[in-house]
Amino acid sequence: MLTEITSIEAFIQALPKVELHVHLVGSASVPTVLELARRHPDGPVPVNERELRAFYEFRDFPHFAEVYEAVSSLVRTPEDVATLVTGVARDLAAQNVPYFELTVTPYTHQRARMPMPAITEALDLAARDARDRLGVRVAYIFDIPGEFGAEGARGTLDQALRHPPAALVGFGLAGIEQCRPPHRDAFRDAFAAARAAGLRSLPHAGEMSGPETIWEVIEGLHAERVGHGISCLDDPRLVAHLRETRLPLEVCPTSNVCTGQVAELAVHPLPRMLDEGLFVTLNSDDPPMFDTTLSGEYLAAAEVFGLDRAALAALARNAAVASSMDEDARRAVIADIDALI
Repeated sequence: MLTEITSIEAFIQALPKVELHVHLVGSASVPTVLELARRHPDGPVPVNERELRAFYEFRDFPHFAEVYEAVSSLVRTPEDVATLVTGVARDLAAQNVPYFELTVTPYTHQRARMPMPAITEALDLAARDARDRLGVRVAYIFDIPGEFGAEGARGTLDQALRHPPAALVGFGLAGIEQCRPPHRDAFRDAFAAARAAGLRSLPHAGEMSGPETIWEVIEGLHAERVGHGISCLDDPRLVAHLRETRLPLEVCPTSNVCTGQVAELAVHPLPRMLDEGLFVTLNSDDPPMFDTTLSGEYLAAAEVFGLDRAALAALARNAAVASSMDEDARRAVIADIDALI
């Protein structure tokens, strides 16, 4: 089958892909953000395309966090939430993504005075629409915005336990990693309660801080996947542990460059992570903000890192294996991937 697909772009389009690391607000396309900005003109986001694209030129991760918070402030109603979910589902469906896990930060919507039941209703309606109209299955991860500490942990856990959407599968932790240490116990307690309720532990770590953050989510939060994890290479003992346990790492190369964690794609650690035998998946994080797509990440892996078609298929297979899909759906996706090679 490989020889029947002449270009690498056509192969990537034909390849069934699973997205594990994409954020609700960060997934908003430029037209969607402009729609929200015009819907809420008192917000801090530009209402014309040229200025918005300039707004997305990030100096560093703290600046990215400021911009992300500004866009988040436009999400004020259940209709806004549903608009975002439908938008990312439509974008991923066009890239041959049959299943994705969408990270939602309900605490930011709670702070905008959106009632918890209304948030959940919007997520449920959008998930049904994505399935019925687009043929794409969406699962949700609720993540704690780490900068808000114990308050953010409580708000996120409260939504997850009292008002979970039907497709909620995981509990996460994101934001500026350097803000986490003072709130370690609050995060541990929240994750323990979420895990007791049957949610998977899916935190970010090792994106903008060292291996100690990855060790904390492994030992303190009992992570089942790690978002980013690129600093693991600084600790040989951690690399050995990740290799032995096959703990999946959700790697987002373009994101790391755009937020200043990596100087350029050519020096991204992804190839070395693969050489070390780590269990890597490829993801887009906040694609419109970083002017990328999931297909674009696969194309970069081929063109910049030199991955061949079999290696790209292996990354897609890893994502299916690491996902929260039911076993029948997982086998079907993997069979479709294997059929290409």
